Amino acid sequence: MTVTKDIFNRTELLLGSDVMDVLSKARVIIFGVGGVGSWCAEGLVRSGIRKLTLVDPDEVSVTNINRQLMATTTTVGRPKVEVMRERLLDINPDAEITAMRAVYNADTAGGYDLDSYDYVIDAVDSLKNKILLILNASSSKATFYCSMGAALKVDPRRVKIAEFWNVRGCPLGAMIRKKMRKAGTLPQKKFFCVYDDEVLPNLGKDGIVETDTFNKAQINGTTAPVTSIFGMMLAGMVLEDIYKKCLK
Repeated sequence: MTVTKDIFNRTELLLGSDVMDVLSKARVIIFGVGGVGSWCAEGLVRSGIRKLTLVDPDEVSVTNINRQLMATTTTVGRPKVEVMRERLLDINPDAEITAMRAVYNADTAGGYDLDSYDYVIDAVDSLKNKILLILNASSSKATFYCSMGAALKVDPRRVKIAEFWNVRGCPLGAMIRKKMRKAGTLPQKKFFCVYDDEVLPNLGKDGIVETDTFNKAQINGTTAPVTSIFGMMLAGMVLEDIYKKCLK
């Protein structure tokens, strides 16, 4: 349909038709559609990615509204992946968006064929599940990108990208590396992460505990500008990687 082609006119003007063709055929899966993953999904579809799988077990809650793209007062209580899918199809009706209301953990990991994707994006919050995804994705044929912690930050200028072993000043990254070394299970290949070395204290009420479908954990404060930048940088890494490969 003409309108769908016109959507990407400005992107194609910059990248060219060959890059746009590769973008439209690339298969991407995002694990975690929250403050980071939702913006990543938006950035990918607006850039021409058509084949996208979203994986998240949770429903939209009122506390998501401050930072998650699909979270509004009218979507509270609905599955995040379903709301996100509807939004992405409003952007590009020709996109193939698969919404999986599911968790990635030791029990379910075997059900995901990561080799069938060109890109795997990790925007998972759970530490245990995140480590499992990192190990499995880094062993797959897919190009893998990972989000480190986006909470406790307000300065957007400190968001950056580095290879996993070069991430510095990020408590989550340090904890993941420590647990991996202790277990003797390390990533099978290098991969890049979005991270931020700013760590601020929570100045609000202490001891806030949120419960989602599968986790109960201490919650840290977040801001939309920082989490959205994390997500858009992940999307940008996919776009840049395809662009550079097409130029070779």
